[in-house]
Amino acid sequence: MADNVSSASSAATELRESVMAVARQMRRHRPDNGLTLSQMQLLGEIGRAEVTTPAELGVRMQVRVQSLTDSLNELEARKLIARRPDDTDRRRQLVELTAAGAALLNTDRAERDAWLRDTMRDTLSPLEFDLLMLVAPILRKLAEAEPARLHLAASDD
Repeated sequence: MADNVSSASSAATELRESVMAVARQMRRHRPDNGLTLSQMQLLGEIGRAEVTTPAELGVRMQVRVQSLTDSLNELEARKLIARRPDDTDRRRQLVELTAAGAALLNTDRAERDAWLRDTMRDTLSPLEFDLLMLVAPILRKLAEAEPARLHLAASDD
């Protein structure tokens, strides 16, 4: 039993280090658009949500709303996001991408996709590529499991 736990820990460490190494490489291949990594992450969260609130963004990004204020102001000043009052609750502010924000995100993603596509083509054998494509949905499943676990833990309080 101890060997199974040790083996699972080693596997988790290897997977974490491998995923993080690929993530670092992808960050290095971002176009320079004058935004910080935090601002790009915020822009991506807004894009995935389509229409959201600063409070919802704070929960999704696990930061306080106050921590997002400067970045939201900067993204709005650059006309990458738009803010407007909620029609049903005028106290709430809704945030969404502008066409310019969506275009910037698409360019950023396309450049990273191109790097990853070229690197897979130049580095992986056909078998390795096929195996990686089999693993991709499993990695997504792991990524999507974390928010569900956090919500369950919060509801236990």
